[in-house]
This record gives sequence, structure tokens and C-alpha cells, in this order.
Amino acid sequence: MKTQVGIVGGGPSGLLLSQLLHRRGIDSVVLEKHTRAHVLARIRAGVLEQGFADLLRLAGCGDRMDHQGEVHEGVNIAHGEDLHRVDLHGLTGGRTVMVYGQTELTRDLYEARDAMGGVVIHEAEDVQPHDLTSDTPYLTYRQGDEVRRVACDFVVGADGFHGVSRKSIPADVLTEYEKVYPFGWLGVLSRTEPVAPELIYARHQRGFALCSLRSRVLSRYYIQVPLTDRPGDWSDEAFWAELKRRLPGHVAARLQTGPSIEKSIAPLRSFVAEPMRYGRLFLAGDAAHIVPPTGAKGLNSAGSDIQYLYHALLDHYERGDDSGLYSYSQKALARIWKAQRFSWWMTSMLHVFPDSPAYDRRLQETELNYLFSSEAGLRSLAENYVGLPY
Repeated sequence: MKTQVGIVGGGPSGLLLSQLLHRRGIDSVVLEKHTRAHVLARIRAGVLEQGFADLLRLAGCGDRMDHQGEVHEGVNIAHGEDLHRVDLHGLTGGRTVMVYGQTELTRDLYEARDAMGGVVIHEAEDVQPHDLTSDTPYLTYRQGDEVRRVACDFVVGADGFHGVSRKSIPADVLTEYEKVYPFGWLGVLSRTEPVAPELIYARHQRGFALCSLRSRVLSRYYIQVPLTDRPGDWSDEAFWAELKRRLPGHVAARLQTGPSIEKSIAPLRSFVAEPMRYGRLFLAGDAAHIVPPTGAKGLNSAGSDIQYLYHALLDHYERGDDSGLYSYSQKALARIWKAQRFSWWMTSMLHVFPDSPAYDRRLQETELNYLFSSEAGLRSLAENYVGLPY
């Protein structure tokens, strides 16, 4: 098989790039090791920056998002019994975020790929990039007992943190930065009315909590837990009781509880790999960087990668201009590190760190007190939350 862009990974990043390129007449093949059902079963992010939402519209995949998604003009931070609203719309000159589940936008992208006859190959085992520093790179993969080959001009690695793409860059070329946090998030999805129309981030002495939502009838809640905990350690009743303890009383009083649809624990880490380009291989999304979910930057950071890469490939194929491809890593990383800083700051400010000295805990309280007393501080939070410009 021969194509122009070989994409490893059939999650939202790979599908979005394939869809965008196809609409401009550029061929691609997407290789995904899992089934479509497996990809669609992943419960992930739900807050989209305005830039990401615009990118979905550019790909022709924004109709259902615009019809069913929730536009949020603010976000709330709880501290003890106090609840403070951050006016995203007012502080950023009218910018907002869109609450729309990653599962739903992935389904939209799959349907768009099907409608255009896009090539997405599932259950592609043992994917391996080859000859990445040559002018003729290619991918191999196995289906059953047959090994197949995809010749391409460029390879895009959008296959996540554990994928093969980053591992294809020689160790003496790649530099990795990592910070692992000493806690995780226990998340519960429930078919209940959200406790508030906008997200609530809560700092409490017992640990962090987040009240999020997927729709007006589907809620997503999280609490900070030790890394040693397992989902089975928490009954639904125990989860709801602990969540209520960490919310202001007037919020907890209106919390609707119900059976969990999904329950999982996610460890928190910050990770960046540099460079994001090696020869004709370009990394995107979790293959190159991971953030704690506190600042809602994971999927959105992947979106900025796709934005830069899409335009760089357009320049190459439509104008013979390769400057965007050469500068991709530098440009993408400049924005990624700013998202890393914001996610680290939100995580550090709102979580309880085991064995942290009293001095650090007082600094956290002071940071929050300063934030709520400073319009400049709130504006900085708001502009990062809605998304820095591409």
C-alpha cells in the first residue's frame, strides 16, 4: 500500500489529522492496534478549548458538538466553604470552552472518515516505522499471519505514551522530562444531573475534588486518592460520601447520586519528549507529552500539535514550502511547555501532597487567596484555561 501520510494511532489526534488532510486532497492511512469499539470505550477529557472546537469545525465534524455540547463561560474554584467563579468570557474578551466528551468527538471523527472513505485499519499489530531519516520511510504491521507494508512520504506518531513512534527515535537524540505525582484521580461517570452548570475544582484538606459533566444528564466526578488505591476499593456509596465531604456544604447538599456507569483511577504525571520530529517522523499528542488533567490540557495540547502539523503538511504539498515541517517541533514545544506550566500550577495549588511541610500548605492557601483578590491573577488563569493562541 502507498499513501502520502502514514498515521500511527486511531485516537482523536490521528483521526482529526487524517480528516483535515483528506478534505484538502492529501491521502493518509491510519493504523490502530485496537478495535474501533475499544477506542470508543475510552472515557477521557470533556473540556475543549475554543481553538480545538474550531479545528473540529474546519474538519467538518462540529455539527453534533455545536448541537449537543455545552458552551461554558466560566469555571468555579472551591476553597473550604467558599465558591469562587472565574469569568472566562469576561476576562478573555469573549472566549469560552466547550464541554463535549472525547468519546463523542471520536465517534464524530470515525463517522466522517467513513463518509469520505478514509482508510483506518484496526487491529494492526506490531506496527513499526522504518527508514525515518530517508526520503522513503514506510510502516509495517501484521494482521493475523500476514505482514503488510505502507509506503509513505511522512510518518505521524499519534499512538500515545506507550506507542512505538517515540521509541523509534534513537536514545541519543531524544530527551525526556518527567514528573510523577504521588496521587491519582478516582473518576466516576454517572447518569445524574450535574451538581452545577459549570465545572467546580475543589481544594480541601482531605484532598482535591472535581465536579465535571458530559451533558445535562451525565456527570463526571473525581476525587484525589493514594496511588495504592484500586477502583474496587471504593463502593459507589463510599465515593459519594467522600466527594460530599470535599465540597462546600451548599454544593454537597444538592449533589445527586446514583449507580456508577464507569469507575477508574488515573495516575497523574507530567511528561515531555524533545524533539517532536526525527527525520520524517512527527510526534503528536500523548506520544510526545502528557499533562495532569487538572488544567484540561491533554486533548487540547494534542489539538495544537495537529493544527501546526496540518498547516505544515499543507504548505509542503500545496506550495512546496517545508519551513513548517522543519519548525514543527520548536513551534509545538513552545506551546506545550506553557500548557505544562499551567497544568503543573493548577495541580500544585489544588491538591494535598503527602508529607508536605506546613510551610508548603500555607503557600497553597496564600496562592489561592492571592488569586481571588487579583484581577491580573484571574485573567492569567482564564486565558490559559480557554487556550493560548496557536
